[in-house]
Amino acid sequence: MQLNAEDGGKRKFIMVQLPEACDEKSEAYKAGYKTIAEIGKERIRRVGQKIKAEISENAPQLSLTPALSQRERVLDVGFRVLKIDSSNMKDVYYAPDAVQQGDLLQQVDNIREDRTTEDLLFQVLLDWGVDLALPITTEIIADKKVFFVDGNALAACFETGINEEFIKALAARHTLRAVFRDSGFGSDSVKINIEQIFKLISPTTEVKTI
Repeated sequence: MQLNAEDGGKRKFIMVQLPEACDEKSEAYKAGYKTIAEIGKERIRRVGQKIKAEISENAPQLSLTPALSQRERVLDVGFRVLKIDSSNMKDVYYAPDAVQQGDLLQQVDNIREDRTTEDLLFQVLLDWGVDLALPITTEIIADKKVFFVDGNALAACFETGINEEFIKALAARHTLRAVFRDSGFGSDSVKINIEQIFKLISPTTEVKTI
């Protein structure tokens, strides 16, 4: 981060840390940090704040060129925290004699109930081999929350009740990829027509459901 602040670089780093528990007698534990990983996250936050503060304090004394001034303003000190977990998808592989009638209702939605839309988004990024550090924004289109990754690299909507009007509006964005949850379509006809809609409006978009 310091080097990026000095020369405007865009270096990235990956920090890997097991969630090893802190000693309950340690100052870190008493301060609220239960694991070594939590200490690591706080250190990254603090160093980012420190660098930003130093830039702000030193700016009046420096002869900044317009380019350098802009560089300081856009310095990225943020980070993402990712954790290894089980699949977001339910285990649907059962032997015929192990399935009971009541189990069929649970297979209407193939996604585990405790998973967030962000969980699903990052699974899609991994499945498609998309850089996990790319910028992600959200927009509301026809009352549905849509994730856009790196501008138009990928659009993802994991909400339910998706209709053809929404699909047409999203297809008009001409993203490289579009992904939906399998149980998110308002009707079977919408699910059947989605590929045809994209072929007409944005034929280069790769469409996927999970």
